[in-house]
Amino acid sequence: MPRPILFVLLVLVAASLVPIGLIFKSSHSLKTEPRIQIIYDMDDQSYAKPQTESTFFADGQAMRHHVEGTVAQGQLQADEPTYTGRVSVSDTSFVASFPVPVTPKLMSRGRERFNIHCAPCHGVSGNGLGAVHVRAMQLAEGTWTPPTDLTSSTIVAQPVGQIYDTIKNGVRAMPGYAAQVNPKDRWAIVAYVRALQMSRNANIDDIPTASRAGLQ
Repeated sequence: MPRPILFVLLVLVAASLVPIGLIFKSSHSLKTEPRIQIIYDMDDQSYAKPQTESTFFADGQAMRHHVEGTVAQGQLQADEPTYTGRVSVSDTSFVASFPVPVTPKLMSRGRERFNIHCAPCHGVSGNGLGAVHVRAMQLAEGTWTPPTDLTSSTIVAQPVGQIYDTIKNGVRAMPGYAAQVNPKDRWAIVAYVRALQMSRNANIDDIPTASRAGLQ
């Protein structure tokens, strides 16, 4: 191949790499302007700001209310015992037995959630001596309400539905954790609290006969 033609081909190949380099640089550099959109689709939509008026709707409000009676998919929560800890709408007493199966998986989940949300105040063993409580007592500011000992006879005597209700809605100085802990995890925590209560208040008669020899 003649040298001039080879030279021209090399120049053309090198020139063809310039657009690729420019595209790469453009996609990997910071920009102060928004990207160019050929087809907007739904990327850029007009919307009304909260608490503003709108002439489109008859009531003049831009913010729309939920349609009365509608429930988000999977959020019906019609099972009163599972979602409220109470027997029913007409019978508001707390349930005495778990409305969900208590399995090793549920217990493990309960321990995990308890250590995250409850142990800081109530302690990892549930005795009310968590790190937050210890620190508050050291500060001695006089405004701290000591957390409840979850293994005390008072809490042991409570039905499981009442403990669930306390997690959900709070009690006295303790806030509710409905936003942080979903219903299934609440029951998992209740199950783990029951396990802590049993472990703290157990005696030798609660241990299987075959296992007692190693403890005595």
